[in-house]
Amino acid sequence: MSIRDALFGGAGAPERGKSSSQAAAGGGQAAGGQGQAAAPSAGAALFGSGSTPTAAVIKDVTTASFSADVIGESRRQPVLVDFWAPWCGPCKQLQPALEKVVREAGGRVKLVKMNIDEHPAVAGQLGIQSIPAVIAFKNGQPVDGFMGAVPESQIRQFIERVAGNGGPAPAPQLEEALQAAADAAKNGDAQTAAQIYDAILSQLPDNSQAIAGLAGLLIDAGDLDAAREVLASAPDGPEGKAEAVIAAARAKLALAEEAAKLGDPTALERRLQADAGDHQARFDLALIRNAQGRREEAADALLAIVRADRSWNEGAARAQLLRFFEAWGMADPATLAARRKLSSLLFS
Repeated sequence: MSIRDALFGGAGAPERGKSSSQAAAGGGQAAGGQGQAAAPSAGAALFGSGSTPTAAVIKDVTTASFSADVIGESRRQPVLVDFWAPWCGPCKQLQPALEKVVREAGGRVKLVKMNIDEHPAVAGQLGIQSIPAVIAFKNGQPVDGFMGAVPESQIRQFIERVAGNGGPAPAPQLEEALQAAADAAKNGDAQTAAQIYDAILSQLPDNSQAIAGLAGLLIDAGDLDAAREVLASAPDGPEGKAEAVIAAARAKLALAEEAAKLGDPTALERRLQADAGDHQARFDLALIRNAQGRREEAADALLAIVRADRSWNEGAARAQLLRFFEAWGMADPATLAARRKLSSLLFS
């Protein structure tokens, strides 16, 4: 039985007007109320029945202590940094669950909490544009992260991944379908990916992950008008993680629209050959490389500008790199690699 059959009881993927799958083949603050105390869960099964005193694994961090409490400490064990603010309702929803799972982890990870109102510098340097945001550090570098008030089960999977023991729990059918679409897209099978997203949206038209995924395929195919139409169907809520993926897709669309106006990259390459210090040519070429899907090259071009002249054009290269991070997603390999390089430039 196929994933679509399992998800939709044997029904094939219905049409969504002019097929989005055919088109694709051709080419902030999270919402939520105050968190409630969770009932006893599978934490003991995943992490063991022991616990570690809160003071030993959870603490507040400041800009001054960030280097020791995060960069230095992460060379001994993974450190999670929770970027939050007192006015952020979803932050209050996430923190009890996050602290609970960290305590259940029995000392395998540490958690530090950074109030971005009092200490905005580090969040700005790392490109944190929406809270709550949790970034995992290992060996002095950011390695993974998530945004929004995610469920306790997802926090547990995240810690298992970061700590390097065990694996995620089996996904439900919807998650399997979304993962299958993402895998197909990654492997270059845009038509299959779009068909799965179409099937999901025929049953769950407000599913933000499917909307964002389908829009991303259309952007990659160069059909920006169709991508814009798909994103226009995104719901105003629920917010949180779903809102973050829509924001990322909209950021990707905006970058593609900008790159489409820049013209032939060959001319920019000739300018750089003539003058390696032509930061504007390198900046414009980074936008084009990103639109072409060459993310590492795009990031490296902007990092080269930051390395040569951090203040060029009022910090435009770093600001553009942060926009890339938003569009690519916090856990994308290109984001993680570029964050590590940016962190080395800023903190070394």
